Amino acid sequence: MKSLRILLLVSFISVALVCQVVAADWQKIKIATEGEYPPWNFVDASGNLVGFEPELAKELCTRMNAACEIIPQKWRGIIKGLNAGKYDAIMAAMSITEDRKKSVIFSRNYAGTPNVFVVRKDHPLANFRSDLKQLTIDDISAAEQAALDAIFKAFKGKIIGVQVATTHAKFADQYMGDRAEIRIYDFQHTIDLELYQGRLDAVIGDFSYWQPLIKSEQGKDFKIVGPHMTGGPFGGGVGVAVRKKDQDLADMFSRVIEEAIKDGTIKKMAVKWFNYDASAQE
Repeated sequence: MKSLRILLLVSFISVALVCQVVAADWQKIKIATEGEYPPWNFVDASGNLVGFEPELAKELCTRMNAACEIIPQKWRGIIKGLNAGKYDAIMAAMSITEDRKKSVIFSRNYAGTPNVFVVRKDHPLANFRSDLKQLTIDDISAAEQAALDAIFKAFKGKIIGVQVATTHAKFADQYMGDRAEIRIYDFQHTIDLELYQGRLDAVIGDFSYWQPLIKSEQGKDFKIVGPHMTGGPFGGGVGVAVRKKDQDLADMFSRVIEEAIKDGTIKKMAVKWFNYDASAQE
């Protein structure tokens, strides 16, 4: 009887292992994106998910020989939904940061974008200038510290808007929280409206989001000011997030992202959607 129990246990474990192998074949992959952050990802007039990331996701899935479903998911709780098994991956302009690595793992980066302050053209802050065009918040030099000090002085006491659970919110909390009033919003379009209506003095956001908007009729009243900021709380580029147990899936994405960078596919898509090359470098 004991031998029979052992045999049954071994059989059960074997079946479980086989099922895990099959589940890890990744022939079908469900990818979540926000759907409210153009030109990265958004819903068009016909109700279709479009943008840089939906197009890139389809390209990567083709290269992986996988059938992919791309679904919209609110930004708040998007990592929680991933770890709850609602989908297998996230492609939603998500920067690779140390904080997020505590909950998920990432593919290699596929894009990168500097971060900027945006104000109304008729606001006094529209005259703010920085001696540095690029500010990297890692191993800060004397010139970079001077640029930060200029930002702190100019934005002291101002009301700044950021989207919840973003690197912009992290930067605002870490560097601006004791100098300005930080207001946190669930949706980017709400921040845009608040800025337009004068309820915010400034916002912090991705250059890749604001640059196309400012060049459009919709964003004609806005202006980017100050340096382009990278590093530190802004992370190390944008990648695909997956559950920690799914390293094999992250590796699959990394492999095809590398291919698409080398053959220029991601660069071509980035120029199409952002009007400049926001693709990650090899």
